[in-house]
Amino acid sequence: MTYVVSAPDIASVAVADSEARFPIHRIYCVGRNYAAHAREMGADDREPPFYFAKPADAIVPDGTAIPFPPATQNLHHEIELVVAIGRAGSDIPVDRAHEHVYGYGVGVDLTRRDLQLAAREKGRPWDMSKGFDNSAPCAAIHPADQVGHIDDAAIWIKVNGETKQDSNVSKLIWNVSETIAHLSALVHLQPGDLIYTGTPEGVGPLVAGDQVHGHIDGLGDLHFSLS
Repeated sequence: MTYVVSAPDIASVAVADSEARFPIHRIYCVGRNYAAHAREMGADDREPPFYFAKPADAIVPDGTAIPFPPATQNLHHEIELVVAIGRAGSDIPVDRAHEHVYGYGVGVDLTRRDLQLAAREKGRPWDMSKGFDNSAPCAAIHPADQVGHIDDAAIWIKVNGETKQDSNVSKLIWNVSETIAHLSALVHLQPGDLIYTGTPEGVGPLVAGDQVHGHIDGLGDLHFSLS
């Protein structure tokens, strides 16, 4: 096939202990999926899940120095459990959701909070506050057949060695299976989809020069810096 411009490379993320990579189809993110974070953002504890998206090429591999993004004075970190979908499906029952999971990883949803709040006040979409370049750092995906399904694990993030967020994925308002079931009623999930499942309380600002270290028990660590 001939294209009129050069076709972009396929975005992908590393797979733990493998030379193979996980190709990214889409990146879905769940908003306000920990009760304490929902409260700190001014929402109720258990609203129905809602979603936003990031472009596949927003992915950033472990160990990257990320340029501080433009057009923001208030960049925030949001540590998240990432679910990698390995099997297509729609209207997936909750009790079959794990069958569609390839694996799990540690991710950070970088957010231009000032742009998000300004858009929210005007009832406008959040796209430019969430889906910008380099906004989805993600460590290697660990296959579920090796690490099991992650439903009770410490999750935390440190900035320059200081803990900023510290919780457990068991505190997700909508757990992984419920999220997959709900989201698959809205879109046909595909192999290569990533779901960033939401962040606990303690989100806060990052500045150029910061060293960021995210962790989820059983999945290892994510490191990146801002330049």
